[in-house]
Amino acid sequence: MAQLYPLCMQPELRRYLWGGRRLGTALGKPIAEHADYAESWEIVDHDQGQSVVANGTLAGWTLAKILEHHGRELMGRHHPQKRFPLLFKFLDCNRQPSVQVHPDDQQAGLLDPPDLGKTEAWVVLETDPGSTLYAGLKPNVDRTSLAQAIQNGTTESCLNTIQAKAGDCLLIPAGVVHALGEGMLVAEIQQSSNTTFRLFDWNRVGADGQPRILHVQEALTVIDFDIGPIQPQIPQPLSGQPASRLVECNKFVLDRWSTNEPFLLAGDDRFHIITIVKGTVTTEHVDLSNTFTVGQTILQPASGGTLPLVPQTPAVILDMFLP
Repeated sequence: MAQLYPLCMQPELRRYLWGGRRLGTALGKPIAEHADYAESWEIVDHDQGQSVVANGTLAGWTLAKILEHHGRELMGRHHPQKRFPLLFKFLDCNRQPSVQVHPDDQQAGLLDPPDLGKTEAWVVLETDPGSTLYAGLKPNVDRTSLAQAIQNGTTESCLNTIQAKAGDCLLIPAGVVHALGEGMLVAEIQQSSNTTFRLFDWNRVGADGQPRILHVQEALTVIDFDIGPIQPQIPQPLSGQPASRLVECNKFVLDRWSTNEPFLLAGDDRFHIITIVKGTVTTEHVDLSNTFTVGQTILQPASGGTLPLVPQTPAVILDMFLP
């Protein structure tokens, strides 16, 4: 089996009316003069987005092409896959994104074209004073009461609200109503899906002066009314490591490392998505001798072995992989 090397991808920037400029000012993304940069797709293999390698001998290759020609080397124990199963992005919520919900795998598979479901997790990187998360419905909100609130323009009254702070992590399973609040910079790991049903958009209009399309009936069909309010994850320390497990579900695992000492990641026959959210680290991998700062992401293939990281300043790193 050939050995792939640590891959750095070109970020794919997306502009939406709720975006701002933090992707550039806080994360160093190559934004232009516009003030509505909302998302930076860092790792993606989807019909609506495709990562392109920026370093090494595979520069210019898409993630889909690597999966096709080097699937076992990329995926390790999780080979084969029809497409790369996770999508990692940063979001700048300068304004509030819409209130929305995502289908699960079975529901999304019935769409035309079919898609994966979308379970996701957020890690809050920055907030403004008063920033709010909306995660799940309040107790005793059912389909009838939510539909009535949507019709009356009082959707927000049904939502579980959380005062957000930097470092918070929330797991949002498919079927859970949710929205990020304004004034937040967030890292998000999710299934590789872009299917969203919009319930409420804060009564605003798009660039064309018209309200954005809502998908109320589709949303009501896929909401899991049994889940209820969502609360921030309680980090679970990893034994003997300067790290905590933030999420472990059937779609992905998310760990957070906080250290100023050298350490190793990966080397367990599965890919790892590794991103720097604080500080500066260097790596002396045989195929990647480089310095990485806040906002930069590495895709370590399964065949790439361990990835040695050396913090140059106290660093915080997110490590994401399949169970």
